[in-house]
Amino acid sequence: MDFHSLLRKAKHGLEDLLTDETHSHTHDDAQCHDQDIHAETSANRYGSFAPRSTGHAKWYVDGASYFWAVSMALEEARESIYILDWWLSPELYLRRPPARNERYRLDNLLKAAAERGVRVNVIVYKEVEAALTLNSQHTKHALEALHPNIKVFRHPDHRPSGVSLVSGLQDLHSGLMNFSLKTFDLARASEDALKNLYGTADDIVLYWAHHEKLCLIDGNVAFMGGLDMCFGRWDTNSHPIADAHPGNMDDIIFPGQDYNNARVYDFEDVDKWENNKLDRTKSSRMGWSDIAISLSGPVVNNLAEHFVQRWNFIFNKKYNAQNPGKYQLLEAPPAHYQHAPQPLLQGGGEFFEGLHDRFSRHMHGFFGGEEGGSHRQTAAAHIQLTRSCCQWSLGVKTEHSIANAYIEAIKNAKHFVYIENQFFITATSDEQRPVTNKIGAAIVDRIIRAYQYGEDFQVIVIMPAVPAFAGDLKSDGALGTRAIMEFQYNSINRGGHSIIETLRNAGIEDPHRYINFYNLRNYDRINTGGAMGRAEHESGVRYEDARREYDERYQGSDYHGRGDSQYRRYQEAASRLTDPTWDSVAACYMDSGPDLRTIPWTGPLEAELDAFVSEQLYIHSKVLIADDQLVICGSANLNDRSQRGDHDSEIAVVIEDPTPVDSYMGGRPYTASAFATSLRRQLYRKHLGLLAHQRPDVPDRNWTPITHDPVNDYDWGSPADRLVRDPMDHQFISLWRDTARRNTEIFSRAFHPVPDDKVRTWEDYDQFFSKHFVIPGEPAEQAQEGYKQGKVDYGHVVRDEFPGGVEEVKEWLSGVRGNLVEMPLQFLIDVEDLARDGLALNTLTDELYT
Repeated sequence: MDFHSLLRKAKHGLEDLLTDETHSHTHDDAQCHDQDIHAETSANRYGSFAPRSTGHAKWYVDGASYFWAVSMALEEARESIYILDWWLSPELYLRRPPARNERYRLDNLLKAAAERGVRVNVIVYKEVEAALTLNSQHTKHALEALHPNIKVFRHPDHRPSGVSLVSGLQDLHSGLMNFSLKTFDLARASEDALKNLYGTADDIVLYWAHHEKLCLIDGNVAFMGGLDMCFGRWDTNSHPIADAHPGNMDDIIFPGQDYNNARVYDFEDVDKWENNKLDRTKSSRMGWSDIAISLSGPVVNNLAEHFVQRWNFIFNKKYNAQNPGKYQLLEAPPAHYQHAPQPLLQGGGEFFEGLHDRFSRHMHGFFGGEEGGSHRQTAAAHIQLTRSCCQWSLGVKTEHSIANAYIEAIKNAKHFVYIENQFFITATSDEQRPVTNKIGAAIVDRIIRAYQYGEDFQVIVIMPAVPAFAGDLKSDGALGTRAIMEFQYNSINRGGHSIIETLRNAGIEDPHRYINFYNLRNYDRINTGGAMGRAEHESGVRYEDARREYDERYQGSDYHGRGDSQYRRYQEAASRLTDPTWDSVAACYMDSGPDLRTIPWTGPLEAELDAFVSEQLYIHSKVLIADDQLVICGSANLNDRSQRGDHDSEIAVVIEDPTPVDSYMGGRPYTASAFATSLRRQLYRKHLGLLAHQRPDVPDRNWTPITHDPVNDYDWGSPADRLVRDPMDHQFISLWRDTARRNTEIFSRAFHPVPDDKVRTWEDYDQFFSKHFVIPGEPAEQAQEGYKQGKVDYGHVVRDEFPGGVEEVKEWLSGVRGNLVEMPLQFLIDVEDLARDGLALNTLTDELYT
């Protein structure tokens, strides 16, 4: 089929723009009835290729604990390591700080495994270089150079036509070298240009990505979820965003390009450590909030089957002919777990009604109630693997079992649904094309049912304030970000068919009684106090120059050391100094943390005011929790790209753990699932600041693989736990909403971040944001003129708001608890089109952004 035929199909409103299928790929009910499209998967629940299975699951909130656990498992590997990633950085440190953990750099761990005979097979997404900075070629060459036992596949191949590409882009730029999709210029590209840029295979334009994250070791333990093993993902529960250590550079946590804030500068040439343009004495990093799990038991066999299927599909399509003899097909590993899955009743709700009766009577005495034990899993959880895949990604008929699982979980929920996701683009009806996934319709239907029957029911959605990374949302480079935001707002509360509008049209006057949306944000203080200046003076070396040599030592691949290095000279000078100034104040908004007003600072007070920084805490999680009983966790975002099946490839597991926990729901006694409720409570406590500050080098049993410690340690019945145990309790709801509102007010005054509800028009935007900040990337003359006008660097405190100086700033910021803030649903609501004003988004870019 030629491309113009595809465009004619799009104009006629066919749902499957880029293939010959006309199947909708999401359904109002959870099951698919088109046997021609899904014949090979229709026998299993959700239409998955994998049947319901069993196993044990362990959660990890944020990257520090997860990557530590992965490092332990990699050290113990004896037979095989299978890795699927969207992006993999060989230079990633799985333990921190790097100066004390060279052994735990990913490439060093994989090399050591290969040298002891372990077969390492890696599959990464092969990106369009003009669009993304992943540099999968570097990943492949760096890893395969370590040892012959390491094999790396990249997929898919993009074969653009150079002549057509240049021709298609002539209207955008004077030359191809200036064209970059990294700044979302594709919003202005022609359809022919996009097709030629991405290339085709089997009559499919390869706009879509392999987005799965999986590490499978010895066929025995699996790690999966939202975390790629790449730069920018490692973080602790406290999310410090300052990383200047003038007293000892070896305390740096985020080396080289791993110290990143894509709202200031995106990743650039990731194979070169020196291309980190972020000055960490002036700019914060952007924190990374994420969730992952480890699994053991029979479900690991399903994950191994999926990996082998992916590997062999790519081998047969590409590497058998491209490198004859270098790579081999994989055989499905022997099943390590032979016992059959335990039977499940159809539907999660029915299963857990039975759980109440079966376990509450017989095990309450064993556990001693909620406060009496650690709730060890006494039986395997029911776990099912689901995925999004199709012909281009796996050589199979389209499977969208993740979307089906989401819809069924929402429909079956009796009390609440909690969603953390990087995106929220969904439809309530066919009127919202090009968006086709109907997760939004399932949410609307469930809330209307609660309204009609007088039920207490809550949906909480946590998502990034800015779904991509633009710092200045008004800039041309932010067109793509604004396009995504427009689709998200049209899913939530605008455009005529959004969730909130549909609920109001159904007679629900206050939809926020049932559904609310939140973001995350935090602050920190960069240690540019007196010690940095004194060490620079005594050593004759600027801190940033010494730090860049530190980066060469720990991120570079060819560092051999120097005798009279800037790094050594600075370190020697710093070692002779004493300074009580803290390198980060992230502990201040966590549980039992110190009062910000008491944290010492040496140096000018004006410098301390300028040292405070704030940034959105980027949410990358892909998790749904229903009723404290069911969890869906994996790589899939809540948008068409992840949910349709024929776009990005994804994996996720549905976990129903029968281990009971005596709890409460809406003030009444309730039996919850240990896995689901402990994960939900951990997340709520982190967002509310009810967890203790987490150091990067103090692991506990929650930092180990499931094969070491089979369940998470959780402080059941502690004072902080009691505050979040009942998600439907009125006191908890007040705590949640009041914390979000107060944090929002504090950040809004101190840092004027956008989005903000005060900003309803572009004129508001200029007054609230543009007039106060020098934006990264501005021409030098323009930036200097901005400083003369009293502007400050992006992300810093707006001085005009605090006539009392830094003491007033600290008094104000000391009220922050955790990182929960309200999502500004009124942001630019009076602007008719966020992205389309003066811009002609075409049908293809619509598809890419949804």
